[in-house]
Amino acid sequence: MQIIKCENYEEMSQIASNFLIDKIKHHPKSVLGLATGSTPLRIYEKLIESYEQKEISFKDVITFNLDEYMGIDCNHPQSYYQYMFKHLFSKIDIKQENIHIPKNNKNIIHNIYEYNQLLDKHQIDIQILGIGSNGHIGFNEPYSSFNNKTFIVDLDEQTRKDNQRFFNHIDEVPKQAITMGIKSIMKSKQILLLASGKNKAHAIKRLIDGQVNEFFPASILKLHDNVIVIVDKEALSLL
Repeated sequence: MQIIKCENYEEMSQIASNFLIDKIKHHPKSVLGLATGSTPLRIYEKLIESYEQKEISFKDVITFNLDEYMGIDCNHPQSYYQYMFKHLFSKIDIKQENIHIPKNNKNIIHNIYEYNQLLDKHQIDIQILGIGSNGHIGFNEPYSSFNNKTFIVDLDEQTRKDNQRFFNHIDEVPKQAITMGIKSIMKSKQILLLASGKNKAHAIKRLIDGQVNEFFPASILKLHDNVIVIVDKEALSLL
């Protein structure tokens, strides 16, 4: 596990986006694993800037998103479908058929099976990850099996509280989600884990100093041979 220390969120975002831009430049048919939330927002802005400057094209890039909420449809402003189109997909030349986001409609069992089939077919070149305060990656909550592929998860109350800021009230935060399982995440060729701010300091300390166990899902990354942890000094403040 390689650790890159940055001064702040902006530098973290620049370094992470450089990995992605370089990959797309040299491998136009790259397969990217994408995350949502506040952490990757600046990365997506930098990818858009690179596209607008004609440095890269997404016309042959394939993407897979980590997760989607259950209980809200794709038109809900807090769905990850809306997030991705608002912050990235609507501003680049990616093909609709190359975008993969877990579907939470009535055919959920079939959709999960199909998503896992696609992930088996397309190995992810670079997977972007954030880390939750309880160590979750994607929505793989504490005690999620390391052998899971895409599945439906009951969200931990801490995760719901952490995500409350995106909703008007805690009661609006979904209690379940579909998430790419750890087994699928670990198949990625390279993983970039990003963390910024003091609120991530305890999780980063535990990731680096702790043991590998299912109570702290991110710990599994220690067993991957190509993980780069890109963190600012506040997220590293307990080390």
